[in-house]
Amino acid sequence: MTHRADSVIVLDFETTGMSPHYGDRVIEVGAVRIEAGEIVDRFQGLMNPGIRINSFIEEFTGITNAMVAEAPPCEAVMSDLQLFVGDSAIVAHNSSFDRRFLQAEWRRLKLECENPFACSMLTARRIYSDAPNHKLGTLVAFNQLKNDGVFHRALADAEMTAHLWLHMLQQIERRFDVFDIRFSTMQKLAKVSKSSVSKFFAQLA
Repeated sequence: MTHRADSVIVLDFETTGMSPHYGDRVIEVGAVRIEAGEIVDRFQGLMNPGIRINSFIEEFTGITNAMVAEAPPCEAVMSDLQLFVGDSAIVAHNSSFDRRFLQAEWRRLKLECENPFACSMLTARRIYSDAPNHKLGTLVAFNQLKNDGVFHRALADAEMTAHLWLHMLQQIERRFDVFDIRFSTMQKLAKVSKSSVSKFFAQLA
């Protein structure tokens, strides 16, 4: 299947820690559906990971043990997420993190994660090479993108990543005269050296 870069699911997880390999679980998911360059739908869910959230994560995310105690289990929310995502291409900021957790949680449900992924952080390093750094909040401020000032909550971060992704596609069109961008092009861009970006797009124009 050929995916368009302007028709994707943008995903963000909040988790109990850095890696599912150490037993960490997802505690919140936010997902935004983009179709033909427009945000058309959203998915959000707190979930009960079945393990305690430590105080650092509670403070970092604002998600408390009391909040997830009332939430449905991970398996229920992640099953609903799979229906929302379908076979869409997925974008995430630092996608290796989110992909690991998505694969781990779906594996518990005996679901395979075969969706193609692209990393908005890696592509941003090529498009906004003059940004102070490439953290999501920095890039949002650098480009004066729409946001509500909330960070480290899944849907808010997914929304900001969606606006960043669309802004990058617009920048590529304006700066390099490349249109109807394929998702695979953005995946390849993430691996191009910063000095070769202009040449990369010149070959596509």
